[in-house]
Amino acid sequence: MRQSFFYGTVILIIAGGVTKVLGFANRIVLSRLIGAEGMGLYQMVVPLLYFFITVTTFGLPVAIAKQVAETEAAQDSRQSRRFLLLALAVTGGISLILCSLLLALSGRISQLLFADARADIVLLAAVPVIPIASISMVLRGYFQGKHNMTPTAVSQLVEQVVRMVLVVVMTLAFLPLGIQYATAGAVGSIIFGEAAGLLYILWQYRRSSRNTAARVWEQPLLAVFSQSRKSLRQLFSVSLPVTLSRIVGSIAYVLEPMIVPFALVMSGVSTTVSTSLYGQFAGMAVPLLLFPTFLTYSLSVSLVPAVAEASYQKNAPLVHRRIYQAMRITLVIGAPCTVLLYIFAEPLSGLLYNNPDVGLLVKEMAPFSVFLFFQAPLAAALQGLDYAQVVFRNTLIGAVVKTAAMFVFTVQPQFGIHGAVIALNINITLVTLLHLASLVKVIGFTVNVLELCKIGAAMVAMGYAGSYMAAHWFADAPVIRLLLLCSAASTLLYLVLLVAMRILGKQDVRRIPWIGEQLAIFFPRR
Repeated sequence: MRQSFFYGTVILIIAGGVTKVLGFANRIVLSRLIGAEGMGLYQMVVPLLYFFITVTTFGLPVAIAKQVAETEAAQDSRQSRRFLLLALAVTGGISLILCSLLLALSGRISQLLFADARADIVLLAAVPVIPIASISMVLRGYFQGKHNMTPTAVSQLVEQVVRMVLVVVMTLAFLPLGIQYATAGAVGSIIFGEAAGLLYILWQYRRSSRNTAARVWEQPLLAVFSQSRKSLRQLFSVSLPVTLSRIVGSIAYVLEPMIVPFALVMSGVSTTVSTSLYGQFAGMAVPLLLFPTFLTYSLSVSLVPAVAEASYQKNAPLVHRRIYQAMRITLVIGAPCTVLLYIFAEPLSGLLYNNPDVGLLVKEMAPFSVFLFFQAPLAAALQGLDYAQVVFRNTLIGAVVKTAAMFVFTVQPQFGIHGAVIALNINITLVTLLHLASLVKVIGFTVNVLELCKIGAAMVAMGYAGSYMAAHWFADAPVIRLLLLCSAASTLLYLVLLVAMRILGKQDVRRIPWIGEQLAIFFPRR
């Protein structure tokens, strides 16, 4: 079922929001079951697991979404399925090699990478996740290229629900054997969750292909490869830069916990305090900053095939309209998130972490979250236009500048851990502006400045109203009540102002899935 860009994006946003909340709840339940020791083992393995998945998928989910969108625009369904088979074969082959190496060398890998030898059991339990998740992501990319976001959204929900149901059962079942086996059981719940999501998306593929006469699966595998060298080159032209961008980001992420604590110690802080300060920054403040980014992930997933299709059709006005539509949705949804993070940083940090000091770090980063929200859609637009190598270049520049800035600023006593915040803000702003400059250079992209100013005015009014209510109306209220009431009231004011200034209108609301037509009667035309 082909869906409009807006409809598919909203479906992914809703599913992404629910999945994010379920994942957060799952993390809380798991931490209560296995404690800090088990979570330490879990955190040693899971980031490495997702890095391996990045390697095995090789950027192919993005590449296949782009190529399938173009072949569907050309009404060549056979070529779309050929792209899918090639991507699955490449991903499956890399997964097989990597999993074999992990199983054969798990002991040595654990000794090299993990401070705790017990993580070896957890790593072995995680190995089956790699091929299952990789194949599932490629299939999601195929459906995204066909402008059908429902399989991606539902498979994510299925995966998370199954994980939540099984994590308690599997963790408790292995707990008598030791904390490492209980943690391995928790990782095992990821296997079953990914498998459930994969089964659903395979069922969706079979159902969508049932009435198709010519199937690429009927061809011998070697014949497909011999006829598809050009197709492989097309896939790799996108997937290679995407993979390199993610690897660069991963390397920068790995270097960060080495550089920041070291720089803090050089500035005169003790080792214990430097570890604690880095924990506040990376383990508490940054996750809060990143929490709303599922919104922009949903936009970027929809934008790659939407832009690729319009570009293939040489429809420049449609390319501009879809990119601007994504930017507009990003700002309309991201703006209140930025405001709420800024004005309620301290009470929110106190509520979640019982550490108001984290709130100051969040407050320093919150204004730059607007740039962060724009970053993924801008990158997706460039990838859809076949400029994935530009995204890699911009990401590399940002990573180098961030890594250097983190040391230069953090090592100075007057900045301390706030130097890491400055470096992160520089990285976010620089990469986003580089993406925007690249897009302007490639297609002459422009924005409606008046509309941006109106949204900015609504943000300021929302921030002032929320701060005033928190300081005067609900100053003595419990923190949860203060956050809920002030957030709801200030967000409502923001929406009213958007409608009054004709930023949101009947035609915008009507596109919302399931309830749009019913809600549209309460909105004027723009």
